[in-house]
Amino acid sequence: MQTTWKGTISFGLVSIPVHLYSATQEHDVPLHQVHAKDGGRVRMKRYCEREEKEVPYAEIAKGYESPDGRTVTLSDGDLADLPLPSKKIIDVLAFVDEGEIDPLMFSKAYYVGVADKAAAKPYALLRDALTESGQIAVTKIALRTRESPAVLRVHDNTLVLQTCIWPDEVRPAAGIAPEDDVTVRPQELKMARSLMDTLSEDFDLSQLHDDYQQALQQVITARLEGVEIPHEEESGEAPDNVIDLMEALRSSLKQAKGGRGPAGGPQGEAEPEGASEEEEPAPRKRAPAKKSPAPAAKAGSKTASTTASTTASAKKTASAKTTTSAKASTAGSSSAKASPAKKTTSRKSAAPRKAS
Repeated sequence: MQTTWKGTISFGLVSIPVHLYSATQEHDVPLHQVHAKDGGRVRMKRYCEREEKEVPYAEIAKGYESPDGRTVTLSDGDLADLPLPSKKIIDVLAFVDEGEIDPLMFSKAYYVGVADKAAAKPYALLRDALTESGQIAVTKIALRTRESPAVLRVHDNTLVLQTCIWPDEVRPAAGIAPEDDVTVRPQELKMARSLMDTLSEDFDLSQLHDDYQQALQQVITARLEGVEIPHEEESGEAPDNVIDLMEALRSSLKQAKGGRGPAGGPQGEAEPEGASEEEEPAPRKRAPAKKSPAPAAKAGSKTASTTASTTASAKKTASAKTTTSAKASTAGSSSAKASPAKKTTSRKSAAPRKAS
């Protein structure tokens, strides 16, 4: 691995000679500028406006044009001899929690390696101290033609120096987020958290790949082989879920849990606790639909009223009949006890009628 920078980490009175190595690399498909008409290569030439001719790279220097039009030429020697203490020394200024540095400030990362065997112990001391404290070291470093703030942190048991931009280089975010007050209901927040948990299950960052580069390589291969360029089916427009956010969250959750067993996945719950329809206002809006058969309800109430009155009348009639029957029975038994001879008379009078 090619060395990018050589210098020393200054940790109080402890010095650690180190080398920096680029920790990242980009894997773009190399594309060149060509003439669209015939495919001829288009090259950028260094052209001197004053002499009106091309100049070799060895004669190129950096310059600065002042507001009044004057130009100052700076050679590589001028830039190399800048009076900067951070030119060859990474001076540790402080130790802070990683959360105190806004990730917007992070830039390029470099692996930090020891320059010789004598630096191994102080290197391990700083590394272990950072690991045990859970902090990062704030430093400054001059790389190429720029001085930058930087942090030292631990990654895979190796010190990493990550350059940063200056705090005043971070643009303010005022006016970008919605200015109106937006109220997020607890049910929506719970549903969103459940969706986050579902999407995060079995996620492996190392499995991500660059689809753009793969598609570009397929197009290049098709051009070289003279075959039809593969086309991806266009996806439909994104649904407008601003109106019914809860329904969009619920559908997203079901889609995310699709293929993971029955509805609700391993837990067997399609929705998180506390996010049921009873707790959200949507069913209340649908309540009038349940009251839509109003005429039937009125007719039913009239029928019920008629039935109730009929039943009451029947009860009154039955009660009256029962009372009359009871009175007749009582009267009959009383007369039977008072004049038992009448029974014999009635029986005797019945015989002549049968004979006639």
